[in-house]
Amino acid sequence: MSRLLWIYTGNLARAMDGATWIETTRELSAMGWQVELVDAGPAGLSEVRGVQVRHVPRPELYLVGQALFHARLMPLLFERGTPPEIVIFHQMSALWLLPARLLRLITGRRRPLLVLDLRTLHMPPEGRQTVRDRIRGTYYRFVERVGALLADGQLAITQRLADAARVPAGQLWGTWPSGVRPDGFEAARDGRRWPAPDEPVQLIYIGSLMHERNLDTLCLAVQAANTRGLRFELTLVGDGTARSELESLAAESGGTVRLLGQVPHEDVPAVLADAHVGVLPFPDEVKFRVSSPIKLFEYLASGMPVLATSIACHTDVVDDSVTFWAHGSDTEALERALEEVWRRREELPTMGSIAARTSTRFTWKAAATRLDQALRTGMARHGVAALAEPIARR
Repeated sequence: MSRLLWIYTGNLARAMDGATWIETTRELSAMGWQVELVDAGPAGLSEVRGVQVRHVPRPELYLVGQALFHARLMPLLFERGTPPEIVIFHQMSALWLLPARLLRLITGRRRPLLVLDLRTLHMPPEGRQTVRDRIRGTYYRFVERVGALLADGQLAITQRLADAARVPAGQLWGTWPSGVRPDGFEAARDGRRWPAPDEPVQLIYIGSLMHERNLDTLCLAVQAANTRGLRFELTLVGDGTARSELESLAAESGGTVRLLGQVPHEDVPAVLADAHVGVLPFPDEVKFRVSSPIKLFEYLASGMPVLATSIACHTDVVDDSVTFWAHGSDTEALERALEEVWRRREELPTMGSIAARTSTRFTWKAAATRLDQALRTGMARHGVAALAEPIARR
């Protein structure tokens, strides 16, 4: 049984994208991996959505907190007896794990192999960058340039991201996308009531409320459509830098737009049950183009169609059978897509059924299988023995 130490620098119980680590750990464990998932929190072990997580304290001090967090978890990398064969980490951990690479070189050890997993690019809007954004951006560019020196291998959420980050082909172990657990959204599928002809279509967005996600434009498009006799209501679920601006837009919308704030992940299916169309209004920018958005898969699994901009991270995954396309991210393009939703609103139940079936192609088990294959590939390159064939394949 091969051991895998997986480092997450935030708190998984509160993370909106925590399913990436929790669900993939669950699937890898079923395949025979011994996964130790580590995050930031009060020292000790606990279960997060049924998966054991080791918490390492991280003071809420910028940079200093990260340094102390990684110093405290360093002994886990070189445990006596059976240290992990692989340590998976993300950009934020790269600099702080450099001592581990140096110690391995000094002692001549072959493990643990250090694997950098790229899930996103740091590209905040130029006009809205804070000092912290600039520091983080400089750090991420540093990691992208020297990743080949710091890590034994790299993983990426998509090949597009690997290309954008200029990961050398010889160092890329593989790619693995986001996914979904369709059975976790059965309550949303069973609890939904589709709109009557004279009722508003309920739109929903769940995710980070960041300025660059184009949510203010979406709000304006919904209000513009309603002034022309269409009937939509939009719910935004999440938190982020654009929250105060969106709260102002909601207050001026006459009830058309509302903000729920963040909700626990286990409550997401119930929230989606009240909606009819999931919305992804992202602009055609590199950081979105190269992604694999979890919420797209969750919208599908909840049994509803999506309204999405026609950018690569969406067009690579879904087609016209479940999607109303916005060919652009400005108000006019989003409004035209809303017109299409309103014109074809009687088709929403049928499209929702197709969406639910489509989601079964994008499970966390499928994503974990891709990751398992990538890890085996990398271990073989470095002459580290992998575990036997995964249990799930026998």
